[in-house]
Amino acid sequence: MPGDPAPPQPLTALALGSAATVVEIKLPPANRPRLMEMGLLVGTPVELVRFAPMGDPVEIKVRGYNLTLRKSEAEQIFVRPKA
Repeated sequence: MPGDPAPPQPLTALALGSAATVVEIKLPPANRPRLMEMGLLVGTPVELVRFAPMGDPVEIKVRGYNLTLRKSEAEQIFVRPKA
């Protein structure tokens, strides 16, 4: 239906330079506090900056700074692309 929000997708599925909003973090509870301390929370706008040459790690822009995540972590962070 027109106007329906895009379905959530893994952060790694975004196109380079694309902006999105975090909708779910499926990492194990033990791994979440580190990301939360860096400002990566549900509802946070993010932008995919680049992938390293071998695809790992992944660099994103969050809250005005660049953050590097393991690809395995980024695949567990679900986002909704901005229209």
